[in-house]
Amino acid sequence: MRKIPGAIIFGVLAVTVAAVALGLEPWHGLAAPPPSLAPTFLKMDIAGVFQVGLVTIVLTLLLVTILDTAGTLIGVARQAGFLDQEGRLPRARQAFLADSGGAMLGAALGTSTATAYIESAAGVEEGGRTGLTAVFVAGFFLLALFLAPLAQTVPLYATAPALLFVAFLMAASLGALRFDDATDYIPALIIVLMMPLSYSIATSIGLGFIAYVAVKAMAGRLKEVNAAVAIIAAALLLKLIFA
Repeated sequence: MRKIPGAIIFGVLAVTVAAVALGLEPWHGLAAPPPSLAPTFLKMDIAGVFQVGLVTIVLTLLLVTILDTAGTLIGVARQAGFLDQEGRLPRARQAFLADSGGAMLGAALGTSTATAYIESAAGVEEGGRTGLTAVFVAGFFLLALFLAPLAQTVPLYATAPALLFVAFLMAASLGALRFDDATDYIPALIIVLMMPLSYSIATSIGLGFIAYVAVKAMAGRLKEVNAAVAIIAAALLLKLIFA
């Protein structure tokens, strides 16, 4: 509220220092050499991917990743004021290429999916809106490889308030909903409600897709549904039923 740069980080650090001082969290040290990548680097079974039993799993993970990324990029871009007048993300192709490239590189290194994260909205709130911000973040992540003990000292309850604040920031997007059209705002609110209940952005967006098509159909306005949206909704419905 006081527009202090770095306020979120200062809050995390203050809680961490208090936790260590009060004996609620042990001090794990400052730095340590990063572990070897040998156990995970390029440890991929490419031939195994083409087994019939894995096709469904691969397609499911692909769909979930696309929805998760799309929801995150749109949310963060709206927070940064990057969306155009029609609510579309300019240069979306480049953004998705960067995200998919990170996901593939992360997989080759043996890490979990390296993708866009909704926590970036906190950085946007602090003023980060250019590619230079991402370069600095990457540099700090590289430094974090050697400062893992320090990062481990930060308790979860120190960072949780920052995520809650991100939720407050994203709630401002609700003002863009068309509350004069139930076929628009009902699916959108289903997405909002299901995010905390399902613990998954991708699942909640999928349920929103399904609800959107269903509500439009019941209202006799199925012609308004884009073919791609209908296909995605059908695929997600089948995933929920059979997965």
